[in-house]
Amino acid sequence: MDSPNVVGLIAGQGRLPFMVADGARRAGLKVVCVGLTDSVEPALAEHVDVFFYGAIARPGGWMRKLRGHGVRETIMVGRVAKKRIYTPWRILKYLPDWRALRIWYWRLRKKDKRNDTLLRAIADEFASGGIILDDSTKYCQEHLADRGVMTRRQPPASALKDIRFGWDLLKKIGDLDIGQAIAVREREIIAVEAIEGTARMIERAGQLCKKGGWTLLKAPRAHHDMRFDVPCIGQDTIESLKKHGAACVAVEAGKTILIDKPQTLALADKLGIAVVGY
Repeated sequence: MDSPNVVGLIAGQGRLPFMVADGARRAGLKVVCVGLTDSVEPALAEHVDVFFYGAIARPGGWMRKLRGHGVRETIMVGRVAKKRIYTPWRILKYLPDWRALRIWYWRLRKKDKRNDTLLRAIADEFASGGIILDDSTKYCQEHLADRGVMTRRQPPASALKDIRFGWDLLKKIGDLDIGQAIAVREREIIAVEAIEGTARMIERAGQLCKKGGWTLLKAPRAHHDMRFDVPCIGQDTIESLKKHGAACVAVEAGKTILIDKPQTLALADKLGIAVVGY
C-alpha cells in the first residue's frame, strides 16, 4: 500500500545521496534506500530509515523492495562507477534480470544507448511497475547555484570572456550527450569531459595548460530532465581546480548543485577560485 510519508532513494556514489536523504528526513519523510552495489557509500545506511543493496543490472529487485515498503515517489542520485561496467567478465557480475532485459531489448529497441535515452527508458520501466522518479533536487533546493558571482572572489575579465565564448559550445556538447563540462582559456577549448568525468578532465586541463588561469564551465544539456544526473560541484572540485591552475568555475544557475554549498563557497574564497552562476 502506498504511503504519502515515504520516499524512495536510489543511491550511487558521492555526497549528493546523503544531502537528499537528510533533506527528505527534515521534511518529515521516511526514506527507503536502494544502494547500488559497487557504487554507494556504506555510511549512507545511517542517514536513511531502511537500507538495502541493489545490483545495478537487476532493477526488478529494487522495485519489489521499494513497493513492499509503500514507496511510490523515488529520487535517483549519485554517480555510477561506469568503468567497472567495461571490465572483463562483466556479464557474470552484472547478469541482468528480466526488467533490465525489458529496458535494453524492448524500451531501447531501435534507439541509441546514450545516457539520457537509457535513463528515460529506466524511468518508463519504473513507472510501469508503480515507481515514479521525481526531481532529484527536490530535497536539496537550498544547494542549487544562484545567478551571478557567488563568491567574494570576483572572476577576472578574461574568465568572463571565456564563459561567454564557451557557454553555447558547452550546451551543444551536452545536447550530443558527450559530457557536462569543458575547460576554456583565452577563448580556446582546452579539454572536454567524456566518460572519465569532471575530476579527470580537470587534471587533464591542468596538464595541457601549464600557465593556468583557465575556466571550468559545467552545465546540463539545454532541455535536461531534472530527474537524472544533475551536474554538481563541491569542495573536492574546488581543491582540484586550485591544484590544476584554474581561476574560475561557471555553472548553470538553478540547474547545478553545489555540494554543501556554504562550505564549498567558503573554500573557493579561501583558495581564490571565483564561482559564477550563469
